[in-house]
Amino acid sequence: MPSLLALDSSTDTMALALVTPGRIRVIEAAGGSQASARMLPEVKALLADAGLVMADLDAIAFGQGPGAFTGLRTACAVAQGLAFGLDRPVLAVDSLMLVAEDARAQGAGDDVWVAMDARIGEIYAARYRWTEDAWAVVEAPGLYRPEVLAVHWGEPAAAAGTALTEYASVLGDLPRAWPRARSRAAALGALALAAWERGEMRDPAEALPVYVRDKVALTTAEREAAKA
Repeated sequence: MPSLLALDSSTDTMALALVTPGRIRVIEAAGGSQASARMLPEVKALLADAGLVMADLDAIAFGQGPGAFTGLRTACAVAQGLAFGLDRPVLAVDSLMLVAEDARAQGAGDDVWVAMDARIGEIYAARYRWTEDAWAVVEAPGLYRPEVLAVHWGEPAAAAGTALTEYASVLGDLPRAWPRARSRAAALGALALAAWERGEMRDPAEALPVYVRDKVALTTAEREAAKA
Protein backbone atom coordinates (compact mmCIF):
# COMPACT_ATOMS: atom_id res chain seq x y z
CA MET A 1 0.00 0.00 0.00
CA PRO A 2 1.37 3.44 -0.88
CA SER A 3 1.90 6.46 1.32
CA LEU A 4 -0.20 9.29 -0.12
CA LEU A 5 -0.74 12.88 0.97
CA ALA A 6 -4.06 14.42 -0.13
CA LEU A 7 -4.98 18.12 0.05
CA ASP A 8 -8.27 19.92 -0.56
CA SER A 9 -9.18 23.55 0.16
CA SER A 10 -12.03 23.97 -2.32
CA THR A 11 -14.47 24.97 0.47
CA ASP A 12 -14.35 26.79 3.78
CA THR A 13 -13.07 23.55 5.33
CA MET A 14 -9.48 22.56 4.60
CA ALA A 15 -9.27 18.77 4.36
CA LEU A 16 -5.98 16.87 4.58
CA ALA A 17 -5.47 13.10 4.52
CA LEU A 18 -2.40 10.92 4.89
CA VAL A 19 -2.92 7.42 3.53
CA THR A 20 -0.51 4.80 4.91
CA PRO A 21 -0.67 1.01 5.12
CA GLY A 22 -3.61 0.14 7.33
CA ARG A 23 -4.67 3.68 8.21
CA ILE A 24 -5.88 7.04 6.92
CA ARG A 25 -4.98 9.98 9.15
CA VAL A 26 -7.03 13.12 8.65
CA ILE A 27 -7.08 16.78 9.62
CA GLU A 28 -9.97 19.16 9.01
CA ALA A 29 -9.49 22.82 9.83
CA ALA A 30 -10.65 26.27 8.80
CA GLY A 31 -9.90 26.88 5.15
CA GLY A 32 -10.73 29.92 3.08
CA SER A 33 -8.21 32.69 3.56
CA GLN A 34 -6.41 30.64 6.25
CA ALA A 35 -5.66 27.64 4.04
CA SER A 36 -2.48 29.03 2.48
CA ALA A 37 -0.93 29.73 5.87
CA ARG A 38 -2.11 26.57 7.64
CA MET A 39 -1.74 23.86 5.02
CA LEU A 40 1.97 23.10 5.23
CA PRO A 41 2.18 23.22 9.07
CA GLU A 42 -0.77 20.80 9.26
CA VAL A 43 0.88 18.55 6.66
CA LYS A 44 4.02 18.41 8.79
CA ALA A 45 1.90 17.51 11.82
CA LEU A 46 0.24 14.64 9.91
CA LEU A 47 3.60 13.26 8.80
CA ALA A 48 5.10 13.58 12.28
CA ASP A 49 2.16 11.68 13.77
CA ALA A 50 2.80 8.84 11.32
CA GLY A 51 6.56 8.91 11.86
CA LEU A 52 7.16 9.82 8.23
CA VAL A 53 9.01 12.51 6.31
CA MET A 54 8.14 14.06 2.96
CA ALA A 55 10.53 11.72 1.13
CA ASP A 56 8.45 8.72 2.26
CA LEU A 57 5.48 9.83 0.17
CA ASP A 58 4.68 8.04 -3.08
CA ALA A 59 2.37 10.70 -4.53
CA ILE A 60 0.54 13.93 -3.72
CA ALA A 61 -3.23 14.14 -4.33
CA PHE A 62 -5.16 17.39 -4.59
CA GLY A 63 -8.76 18.52 -4.87
CA GLN A 64 -8.89 19.96 -8.38
CA GLY A 65 -12.31 21.56 -8.07
CA PRO A 66 -14.72 22.96 -8.77
CA GLY A 67 -14.74 25.20 -5.73
CA ALA A 68 -13.48 28.46 -4.30
CA PHE A 69 -11.03 30.17 -6.66
CA THR A 70 -8.32 30.95 -4.08
CA GLY A 71 -8.73 27.62 -2.30
CA LEU A 72 -8.27 25.63 -5.50
CA ARG A 73 -5.13 27.54 -6.37
CA THR A 74 -3.74 26.92 -2.88
CA ALA A 75 -4.17 23.14 -2.99
CA CYS A 76 -2.86 22.92 -6.56
CA ALA A 77 0.17 25.08 -5.83
CA VAL A 78 1.15 23.18 -2.68
CA ALA A 79 0.64 19.79 -4.35
CA GLN A 80 2.63 20.86 -7.40
CA GLY A 81 5.46 22.34 -5.34
CA LEU A 82 5.79 19.26 -3.14
CA ALA A 83 5.57 16.88 -6.09
CA PHE A 84 8.24 18.75 -8.08
CA GLY A 85 10.52 18.95 -5.05
CA LEU A 86 10.13 15.25 -4.23
CA ASP A 87 10.04 14.07 -7.86
CA ARG A 88 6.71 12.38 -7.26
CA PRO A 89 3.50 12.20 -9.33
CA VAL A 90 0.24 13.94 -8.50
CA LEU A 91 -3.30 12.55 -8.32
CA ALA A 92 -6.26 14.77 -9.21
CA VAL A 93 -9.44 14.35 -7.16
CA ASP A 94 -12.84 15.73 -8.18
CA SER A 95 -13.82 18.00 -5.26
CA LEU A 96 -17.54 17.33 -5.79
CA MET A 97 -17.01 13.59 -6.00
CA LEU A 98 -15.56 13.59 -2.50
CA VAL A 99 -18.93 14.96 -1.29
CA ALA A 100 -20.62 11.99 -2.95
CA GLU A 101 -18.13 9.63 -1.32
CA ASP A 102 -18.78 11.18 2.10
CA ALA A 103 -22.54 10.85 1.56
CA ARG A 104 -22.14 7.21 0.54
CA ALA A 105 -20.32 6.59 3.82
CA GLN A 106 -23.39 8.04 5.56
CA GLY A 107 -25.77 5.69 3.72
CA ALA A 108 -26.79 7.78 0.71
CA GLY A 109 -26.59 4.87 -1.69
CA ASP A 110 -25.06 4.55 -5.14
CA ASP A 111 -26.72 7.41 -7.08
CA VAL A 112 -25.94 10.84 -5.65
CA TRP A 113 -26.42 14.39 -6.85
CA VAL A 114 -23.93 16.79 -5.25
CA ALA A 115 -24.95 20.43 -4.81
CA MET A 116 -22.45 22.80 -3.22
CA ASP A 117 -23.02 26.48 -2.52
CA ALA A 118 -20.97 28.42 -5.09
CA ARG A 119 -21.86 31.83 -3.61
CA ILE A 120 -23.34 34.77 -5.54
CA GLY A 121 -26.60 32.88 -5.95
CA GLU A 122 -25.22 29.82 -7.78
CA ILE A 123 -24.56 26.13 -7.15
CA TYR A 124 -21.81 23.74 -8.23
CA ALA A 125 -23.56 20.48 -9.03
CA ALA A 126 -22.80 17.05 -10.50
CA ARG A 127 -24.28 13.56 -10.47
CA TYR A 128 -22.32 10.42 -9.63
CA ARG A 129 -23.12 6.69 -9.65
CA TRP A 130 -21.24 4.02 -7.70
CA THR A 131 -20.60 1.04 -9.96
CA GLU A 132 -18.16 -1.86 -9.59
CA ASP A 133 -16.39 -0.33 -6.59
CA ALA A 134 -15.80 3.07 -8.21
CA TRP A 135 -17.61 6.33 -8.89
CA ALA A 136 -18.72 7.11 -12.43
CA VAL A 137 -19.61 10.63 -13.54
CA VAL A 138 -23.20 10.69 -14.80
CA GLU A 139 -23.39 14.47 -15.18
CA ALA A 140 -20.15 16.43 -15.11
CA PRO A 141 -19.68 19.32 -12.66
CA GLY A 142 -21.48 22.45 -13.77
CA LEU A 143 -22.72 25.78 -12.47
CA TYR A 144 -26.46 26.25 -11.92
CA ARG A 145 -28.91 28.80 -10.67
CA PRO A 146 -30.91 27.16 -7.84
CA GLU A 147 -34.21 27.32 -9.71
CA VAL A 148 -32.61 25.76 -12.80
CA LEU A 149 -31.09 22.89 -10.82
CA ALA A 150 -34.41 22.23 -9.06
CA VAL A 151 -35.99 21.56 -12.45
CA HIS A 152 -32.98 19.84 -14.00
CA TRP A 153 -32.48 17.10 -11.44
CA GLY A 154 -36.17 16.28 -11.06
CA GLU A 155 -36.44 13.96 -8.06
CA PRO A 156 -32.88 12.89 -7.20
CA ALA A 157 -32.44 9.48 -5.58
CA ALA A 158 -30.09 11.14 -3.07
CA ALA A 159 -28.52 14.58 -2.75
CA ALA A 160 -25.64 15.93 -0.71
CA GLY A 161 -23.88 19.23 -0.15
CA THR A 162 -24.11 22.65 1.43
CA ALA A 163 -26.52 24.06 -1.18
CA LEU A 164 -29.28 21.84 0.20
CA THR A 165 -29.38 24.08 3.27
CA GLU A 166 -28.45 27.39 1.65
CA TYR A 167 -31.11 27.08 -1.06
CA ALA A 168 -33.64 24.86 0.71
CA SER A 169 -36.51 27.18 -0.18
CA VAL A 170 -35.82 26.64 -3.88
CA LEU A 171 -34.51 23.08 -4.01
CA GLY A 172 -37.31 21.83 -1.79
CA ASP A 173 -37.58 19.29 1.01
CA LEU A 174 -35.76 16.29 -0.42
CA PRO A 175 -36.54 12.94 1.23
CA ARG A 176 -32.93 11.66 1.05
CA ALA A 177 -30.59 14.54 1.73
CA TRP A 178 -27.16 14.80 3.32
CA PRO A 179 -26.40 18.53 3.65
CA ARG A 180 -23.58 18.06 6.16
CA ALA A 181 -20.35 16.16 5.65
CA ARG A 182 -19.19 13.55 8.12
CA SER A 183 -15.53 13.82 7.07
CA ARG A 184 -14.39 15.47 3.85
CA ALA A 185 -10.83 14.45 4.68
CA ALA A 186 -11.65 10.74 5.02
CA ALA A 187 -13.51 10.83 1.69
CA LEU A 188 -10.55 12.64 0.11
CA GLY A 189 -8.15 9.97 1.34
CA ALA A 190 -10.37 7.18 0.00
CA LEU A 191 -10.60 8.78 -3.45
CA ALA A 192 -6.85 9.46 -3.53
CA LEU A 193 -6.14 5.78 -2.83
CA ALA A 194 -8.65 4.70 -5.47
CA ALA A 195 -6.98 6.98 -8.03
CA TRP A 196 -3.59 5.49 -7.17
CA GLU A 197 -4.91 1.94 -7.55
CA ARG A 198 -6.31 2.83 -10.99
CA GLY A 199 -2.91 4.16 -12.03
CA GLU A 200 -4.04 7.76 -12.51
CA MET A 201 -0.70 9.34 -11.64
CA ARG A 202 0.14 12.58 -13.47
CA ASP A 203 3.17 14.75 -13.97
CA PRO A 204 3.30 17.60 -11.40
CA ALA A 205 2.94 20.12 -14.24
CA GLU A 206 -0.63 18.82 -14.62
CA ALA A 207 -1.64 19.85 -11.09
CA LEU A 208 -4.17 22.33 -12.42
CA PRO A 209 -7.53 23.49 -11.00
CA VAL A 210 -10.85 22.84 -12.70
CA TYR A 211 -13.00 25.97 -12.93
CA VAL A 212 -16.61 26.02 -14.06
CA ARG A 213 -17.07 29.72 -13.41
CA ASP A 214 -15.30 32.61 -15.09
CA LYS A 215 -16.71 35.33 -12.85
CA VAL A 216 -15.76 35.03 -9.16
CA ALA A 217 -17.36 38.16 -7.65
CA LEU A 218 -20.22 40.59 -8.12
CA THR A 219 -19.81 44.30 -8.73
CA THR A 220 -21.21 46.74 -6.16
CA ALA A 221 -24.14 47.50 -8.47
CA GLU A 222 -24.88 43.77 -8.89
CA ARG A 223 -24.80 43.22 -5.12
CA GLU A 224 -27.22 46.09 -4.58
CA ALA A 225 -29.52 44.76 -7.30
CA ALA A 226 -29.51 41.33 -5.69
CA LYS A 227 -30.48 42.81 -2.32
CA ALA A 228 -33.32 44.72 -3.95
